[in-house]
Amino acid sequence: MAGGWAKDGAEQEQIESTLDDAVQRARRQLPRGESLEICEECGDPIPEARRKAMPGVRLCVVCQSELDKKQSGFSGYNRRGSKDSQLR
Repeated sequence: MAGGWAKDGAEQEQIESTLDDAVQRARRQLPRGESLEICEECGDPIPEARRKAMPGVRLCVVCQSELDKKQSGFSGYNRRGSKDSQLR
């Protein structure tokens, strides 16, 4: 039920767009290629068990945890459909 200037189904389109963006972002972050034996960030060895469990891994567990903490600040709020973003 859209109201005002929004067309019918606008809310669902925004929800689907937000989900699509999240899936694309997650896919871009998946490791690809061959795993490294040495961490790109700190130079520590990456255990074989980690390399086998996650093909394409480039960071040790500690460095990956730090990166995950930095990236967890993403809100995921889709501003493309927001009236406020169109007014600015």
